[in-house]
Amino acid sequence: MTKGKNYAFIDSQNLNLGVRSLGWRLDYKKLRLYLKNKHDIEKAFMFIGLVANNQKLYTQLQSAGFILIFKPTVRYFENGKETVKGNVDAELVLHAAAIEYKHYDRAIIVTGDGDFACLVEYLLDNKKLLKIITPTHKYSQLLQPFYQHIIKAEQIRNAIEYKKSQTRRSVETLGVSGNGDRLNIAKKTTKVNLEPGHMPKKPKENL
Repeated sequence: MTKGKNYAFIDSQNLNLGVRSLGWRLDYKKLRLYLKNKHDIEKAFMFIGLVANNQKLYTQLQSAGFILIFKPTVRYFENGKETVKGNVDAELVLHAAAIEYKHYDRAIIVTGDGDFACLVEYLLDNKKLLKIITPTHKYSQLLQPFYQHIIKAEQIRNAIEYKKSQTRRSVETLGVSGNGDRLNIAKKTTKVNLEPGHMPKKPKENL
């Protein structure tokens, strides 16, 4: 275990889709325990697109111990298929490099996206980078200079994989609409307990 006041900043879509591409699923309760027990992660921020009717999913992730930071999503059609996209890059960088920066000793960045290379370099230069967890071995070339700090999800698969034999269903998917996981679509009556400041503000109407 790495002692200290450590935080994790998680690119949820990159992690979820990356691991799924390998043919297995994450157990988010196990992931949170791994971060706590192995790396002494005090707070784990998960940056996730805000999708209507996913309140149940958000509640489950919070129950697993994650702090959710939402990004409004955009729906569009690509090749005749509806796609939901919520780019969380700016929010993750803002929290890691500014909002939460003075509150932690070192950070784990969970992503394989090269857009975060500048953040990783900044944290490393300031001795605040703990690890990078990449969803697959095919992470961006922009992260390769930091290979000594990289842990691939496959390396810790036994500790974080969802097992079907478990008696209670875990939060093993991020339930994006269209992925076929109907069990993660929230009921309209389910509400999620959001921390102040984590809910995106509604845009003002043009007068």
